[in-house]
Amino acid sequence: MPLIKSISGIRGTIGGKVDENLTPLDIVKFTSAFGTWLQNNKNKKDLTLVVGRDARISGLMVNSLVTATLQGLGIHVVDLGLSTTPTVEIMVPELNADGGIILTASHNPKQWNALKLLNDKGEFITGENGAEVLALAESEDFDYAQVDDLGKYETRDDAFDIHIQQILDLPMVDAEAIKAKKFKVVVDAVNSTGGIAIPQLLEELGCEVVKLYCEPNGQFPHNPEPLKEHLGDICELMKTEKADVGIVVDPDVDRLALVDENGDLFGEEYTLVAVADYLLKNKKGVAVSNLSSSRALRDVAKNHGSEYFASAVGEVNVVTLMKEKNAVIGGEGNGGIIYPDLHYGRDSLVGVALFLTHLAKENKTVSELRATYPSYFMGKKKIELTPDINVDSLLTKMQIEYQNEEVSTVDGVKIDFENNWVHLRKSNTEPIIRIYTEAFSQEEADQLGDQMIAKIKSLI
Repeated sequence: MPLIKSISGIRGTIGGKVDENLTPLDIVKFTSAFGTWLQNNKNKKDLTLVVGRDARISGLMVNSLVTATLQGLGIHVVDLGLSTTPTVEIMVPELNADGGIILTASHNPKQWNALKLLNDKGEFITGENGAEVLALAESEDFDYAQVDDLGKYETRDDAFDIHIQQILDLPMVDAEAIKAKKFKVVVDAVNSTGGIAIPQLLEELGCEVVKLYCEPNGQFPHNPEPLKEHLGDICELMKTEKADVGIVVDPDVDRLALVDENGDLFGEEYTLVAVADYLLKNKKGVAVSNLSSSRALRDVAKNHGSEYFASAVGEVNVVTLMKEKNAVIGGEGNGGIIYPDLHYGRDSLVGVALFLTHLAKENKTVSELRATYPSYFMGKKKIELTPDINVDSLLTKMQIEYQNEEVSTVDGVKIDFENNWVHLRKSNTEPIIRIYTEAFSQEEADQLGDQMIAKIKSLI
């Protein structure tokens, strides 16, 4: 697989050739670039960086390369070891560090790994910053420390404790209400670090925990993306255990999917919807998601007299808009909860605590709660084009074609019809238009996608 270098970091498959896969040389070069960029940006050499990793097999090897390279630059390293993306994000400001690196390929299969880069707020660096890091990596303009100035190295084993305590201290998390319910919860953590953090949180909340794939050995027992087709085991276990709720997280624990008491998926899109319902019921404000997320969040916000805004796709874009609008809640439809009262990052742990509080206070089963929300169905299609076709021009034609509808050009072209919507986005790497749709039935969503493909073809 190709090495993917982007503004948010670098990712690829372990092994193979330099600059084609994620090899030790690529890891050292990219770590050197980020460390150097931070030193230049802070105008000092003696920085502190927090490093944490998910449980994938290559994690220890990648971690050794990253931490040693940072020390070679004269940077003090605080190594959290097995951690989660949101835990590293929490610990950067907690330790007054200058930045952080998360070693995870998120929901990618086990042969993948990646470096995700954080600023001193524990938030992902901006696109502009990322471009500067990439340029530094290409130039290899690094100045390593002399022997007396090598960076120090220390480990911390209290990061989960700190993260969980900050969640328990949130006014909107009602631990006593959750404890009173004595929820029985099944957890599928795909044998990564969620298998440590999520049960620890649930036990603090007085839940009975049934662990499924919670051994953090990096041997993913199924495709780690928390989609319905990958989650047959937990759906069956929910029924045999007669559990109240199922919790599924991806390897780095920034995506949260839920399963009801009948073994049916709650719907990844509806994780954010349910949490927003609870928060906006108690405090009017703004909710934010990206343009490809469900309309159900807009509906819930409207029901509570609150406002809804949509950003371009990407966590950095969601966070930027949340700050601009001073949002109460935000996130992405893939189960990513961003609760700014804790931090500006997708966080499954705070999502679990807020959802269980909501469930306890509503005094409903998970399926009964799900039935209170409007049901939408999403479709995903794509149209492959020849390289000579101007994709931007095509999208402009589509914008003009539907100018009498509600159209957004923040990120590609999104067309909001009365009962459904379509979002057209071009690929940055190949001549493809991705087509996302949502409607009141799966058939309608798929038909809308087919109609858009036919319309695009007619305009070529």
